[in-house]
Amino acid sequence: MIPNPIESNVKNITIEVATNFVGPCEPSISINPKNKKHIVGGSVLNNVYYSHDGGKKWHVDKISSSHGVYGDPVVRYLSNGSVLYAHLSNPENKAFASDSFLDKIVVQKSNDNGKTWSDGSFPKVNASKDHDKHWLATGENDGEVIMTWTEFDSYGSKDKNCTSKILFSKSMDYGDTWTDAVTINQFYGDCIDSDGTTEGAVPAIGVKGEYYVAWALNDKIYLDISKDKGKSWLAQDLVIADQIGGWDIDIPGIGRANGMPITEVDHSHSPYRGTIYVNWSDQRNGDDNTDIWLVKSSDGGESWSQPIKVNDDDTNRHQFFSWMDVDPKTGYIYIVFYDRRNHENIDTDVYLAYSTDGGDHFTNVKISETPFTPNPQIFFGDYNDISAYDGQIRPIWTRLDGFKLSVLTALIEHK
Repeated sequence: MIPNPIESNVKNITIEVATNFVGPCEPSISINPKNKKHIVGGSVLNNVYYSHDGGKKWHVDKISSSHGVYGDPVVRYLSNGSVLYAHLSNPENKAFASDSFLDKIVVQKSNDNGKTWSDGSFPKVNASKDHDKHWLATGENDGEVIMTWTEFDSYGSKDKNCTSKILFSKSMDYGDTWTDAVTINQFYGDCIDSDGTTEGAVPAIGVKGEYYVAWALNDKIYLDISKDKGKSWLAQDLVIADQIGGWDIDIPGIGRANGMPITEVDHSHSPYRGTIYVNWSDQRNGDDNTDIWLVKSSDGGESWSQPIKVNDDDTNRHQFFSWMDVDPKTGYIYIVFYDRRNHENIDTDVYLAYSTDGGDHFTNVKISETPFTPNPQIFFGDYNDISAYDGQIRPIWTRLDGFKLSVLTALIEHK
């Protein structure tokens, strides 16, 4: 049964408005598969949010750890109803002035839907390196969680001998302990934090338990696959798409913007079960015309579609900062992104694109109630997020009003 269309200008809920000079931005969100009324989110630097009524009302708090909390929040519920909050480390609370800054990726867990949190666990890594830009994927059972991220020899260094690579670790006990980190990519990048840096690794777990990880490097989207729970990986990374112009994108009004890939697998019992999707943005249509793209594979990653354009406008304007989720109950794809199709200046709306036919076609709807105007002098973060479960869709995004950042969601039901 095809669901009713999502209406434009859905109800927006403001979760938090800035009270200091850092954040909130880079928001992440996750719906509890055991009870959809429970939703947890987070944002830079150490904000944590939880709602027990499906996202209408939110409690705003801070998360803390002896390992330090320094942004890049990734919030994901586990199959047993616990929730993880992964973030960067800052154990001496000195950020860039400390050798221990970014010495690991920390994962904290809550068993009460975001009210209280563990001090955190982490994979064993080389602590003399810098560890950044992680993401999580959770399994359907057995306490399985996988995590990928970038290890820099030295973050931001222009030294030609400085390299970046993709690391992998997994937990089989709901995030309490982790395997030692291992390198999975074939081609290393530089440490500049730009197109030549190996970055943006987002993992996904397949319907047969296989692992998929996509990332960006030198104008291409790479994919690696493990069919034995991370013990071994492909001898040669697959290039599944060109990312023309690279992942480090120039967007007017945004201090920095990236189009790194997002990986998801359809776990539903729809006709598209098992399909792998990878979503990103690039400027193949011109520096003034960033677009959102999707490729898919229905044969376990052996072959891939040509890029499918997700935004359906015919303007030469920017669509950027996309994030994707696939509803594990329906198989419908949801992609949230910023959009300037309605404006000749840098005013920015938030759009949701969704597909009910396995990504062949997308419907676009504006979900922000009003546009906002970004300011390149105010750090806007690197991503937004979206969570979809059994017809309940909760995107999360950052906006700016004057000099105040805020984090919002929208109440979307799609059945």
